Amino acid sequence: MELIKDLDDRQMPLLDHLIELRNRLIYACTALFLGFLVCYFFAEDIYAFLVQPLADIYQGQTGRRMIYTGLTEAFFTYLKVAFWAGAFLTFPFVATQLWLFIAPGLYKTEKKAFLPFLVATPILFFLGGAMVYYLIFPLAWRFFLSFETPGGNGTLPIELEARVGEYLSLVMKLIFAFGLCFQLPVALTLMGRVGLITSEMLVRNRKYAIVGVFVVAAILTPPDIISQIGLGIPILLLYEISIVMVRIVERKRAEAEAAAEAEEQGQGAPGSDLDRSP
Repeated sequence: MELIKDLDDRQMPLLDHLIELRNRLIYACTALFLGFLVCYFFAEDIYAFLVQPLADIYQGQTGRRMIYTGLTEAFFTYLKVAFWAGAFLTFPFVATQLWLFIAPGLYKTEKKAFLPFLVATPILFFLGGAMVYYLIFPLAWRFFLSFETPGGNGTLPIELEARVGEYLSLVMKLIFAFGLCFQLPVALTLMGRVGLITSEMLVRNRKYAIVGVFVVAAILTPPDIISQIGLGIPILLLYEISIVMVRIVERKRAEAEAAAEAEEQGQGAPGSDLDRSP
């Protein structure tokens, strides 16, 4: 009986953690579902917002339209829009639930160190999405539309009639790619904080990082030089910012270690209060 009681006592903390995890997941999924419902009500308006960069280029032209070729394409497009927008809006709440689950297991200093990154993550993602929407989309769409031809004697005109599903997939892919790549300072600074990388390592491997950045940009963006440069240059700037952030982390760590070492030496020095006889 004593053995069973000891086992139950050891299992209770794990059971409590599992119950807490279940509750946080329920809260997060509920918020995501409610966000989806709200955004589905405004799905047409959200999609109009995403199409606006293309509509601005078409302004003043007649006969322009967007089409769908599948019977269910428009319906599922609005579902994707609602889910994407709902996930975007509820991300701060979902991240808060994750933080509330992890925070009790962290020391006070670890909470202070991790919290700024939790706040910076959605902000950087929003900045990446805003950059691609207001800067890259107009340039890229004009580039693609430059391949239209008016046609002539014996030839047919080439005009764009974008499908709603394809357009949405491209827009979501670009926004996600830019938002994800803008997390680079957060990821590298966290890696520097735990000692996986150093600022010297980042500086030494800068030339490889430049090649890797444009390879990633070529994979994540459409095959046009505007989108690739538009993604590659900000990532390189964020890489340089990451080097500065990692150096700040290293300097603070060195100061903390020096202070701790000085305190230990002061406590163990001869003639201190700890060494004096009562």
